[in-house]
Amino acid sequence: MDSLQPINILPIYGSNDIRSQIGLTWQMLKAPLVVPILQLMVIMCLAMSIMLFIERVYMGIVILFLKIFGRKPSKSYKWEAMKDDIELGNSTYPMVLVQIPMYNEKEVYQLSIGAACGLSWPSDRIIIQVLDDSTDPTIKSLVEVECERWGSKGINIKYEIRGNRKGYKAGALKEGMKHSYVKQCDCVAIFDADFQPEPDFLWRTIPFLLHNPQIALVQARWKFVNADECLMTRMQEMSLDYHFTVEQEVGSSTYAFFGFNGTAGVWRISALNEAGGWKDRTTVEDMDLAVRATLKGWKFVYISDLKVKNELPSTFKAYRYQQHRWSCGPANLFKKMAMEIYRNKKVSLLKKLYVIYSFFFVRKIVAHIVTFVFYCLVLPATVLVPEVEVPKWGSVYIPSTITILNAVGTPRSLHLVVFWVLFENVMSLHRTKATFIGLLEVGRVNEWVVTEKLGDALKTKSTAKSLKTLPIKFGERLHLLELGVGGYLLFCGCYDYAFGKNGYFIYLFAQSMAFFIAGIGYVGTFVPNS
Repeated sequence: MDSLQPINILPIYGSNDIRSQIGLTWQMLKAPLVVPILQLMVIMCLAMSIMLFIERVYMGIVILFLKIFGRKPSKSYKWEAMKDDIELGNSTYPMVLVQIPMYNEKEVYQLSIGAACGLSWPSDRIIIQVLDDSTDPTIKSLVEVECERWGSKGINIKYEIRGNRKGYKAGALKEGMKHSYVKQCDCVAIFDADFQPEPDFLWRTIPFLLHNPQIALVQARWKFVNADECLMTRMQEMSLDYHFTVEQEVGSSTYAFFGFNGTAGVWRISALNEAGGWKDRTTVEDMDLAVRATLKGWKFVYISDLKVKNELPSTFKAYRYQQHRWSCGPANLFKKMAMEIYRNKKVSLLKKLYVIYSFFFVRKIVAHIVTFVFYCLVLPATVLVPEVEVPKWGSVYIPSTITILNAVGTPRSLHLVVFWVLFENVMSLHRTKATFIGLLEVGRVNEWVVTEKLGDALKTKSTAKSLKTLPIKFGERLHLLELGVGGYLLFCGCYDYAFGKNGYFIYLFAQSMAFFIAGIGYVGTFVPNS
């Protein structure tokens, strides 16, 4: 009798069999599940695109009107240059407090303190207040010595510290307002540690507050001293120039609403106090205060031709932290204040709708979500599911128009618009994640990481040498989410190149490359750890 041979009852699958099984499963799920879900997502994204398109066109029309008719704040509000009064002397000038909050600002503390002490204003009517939350004893000592140096020159400068960092910047500003000498002040100018106002800053802003009792805030524009440092800073300049050239200008000129930028602005202290002062419930304490002041009936003025020098974050790590705070904070504030804004009785229904819908919902939530979900997830997915089509007006015409309207704020960088679009789409991943964290109040919702400033550090020979000699820790620069999205876009691009008909692969290949570059941290200036 022959020996029995074992019988293999398990099916043996080759690679072709596995592919056929996956293909069969995909076909079974596609029609009843994938197609309807993707169609719904396309409709929702198109609706959000239309909302953003209408918002951009509206603001473009307003700006065009302002340019044609030359409408400036000095024509809308009373403004007169301040003059000396021989009889009353300097008592006619408002008492001004200048606050400089800082935290371990080794590279820029001298610049900011020096610029504040150089403000042209009667010396007995101004107090410079340095609010130092530094945890590094060496830096704290340097800041204190710098304050003493200016004090020895006759500048009325106060060096203030506190025992903890509760509330971060908002906590420091709130604590600074509690000092007895602040009670004699009428206005407070706020400058972050890298901001350098020109000497005539107060002469150009204070008259608005002095002659118009309904105005609470005068906001100046930012001017970026390091915009040409690298391609990433050029991209930031394009985005922020649109914010200052269009969004802030429209909010101010239409008497609607615009948010305080947290720095380079002057507040009427009575308005600040009436609004409830500084609160640390979100990471956008400046926007929080502005909204509350608006609900009290106060007005704001934006001066576009008054520019204050400052520094853009030039490392990718610093920029990511900043964008998380700037995206998470507004979404969280919207969740906290939407009903309060709606129920308010002091402002008109039109202004309430503007703040809720235009300022918060479209600009702070929809803009981030539609940029990432539509252009980086849904549109590429339609390549894999040809049954779902995106109309040309939604995939080409609307985004092209929005891009052009955004880019005109920085004419010198129009040739970089393609790089800007790709970079903004990459950052939209980070902003969308932060937006949902803010709306859901989970995870890093209250995370506050001070944006790293480099000052003149990169210009010194020693630093330049260290950039060449010190090794780069690759693991610290790896971002898995960006790499994952980049892989998805590359797959969709390859599929479209092989089987598609819309030619999306050109965009998909370029966008996947942008995600890969960001994923390995090859963006911005790299400063190795000392």
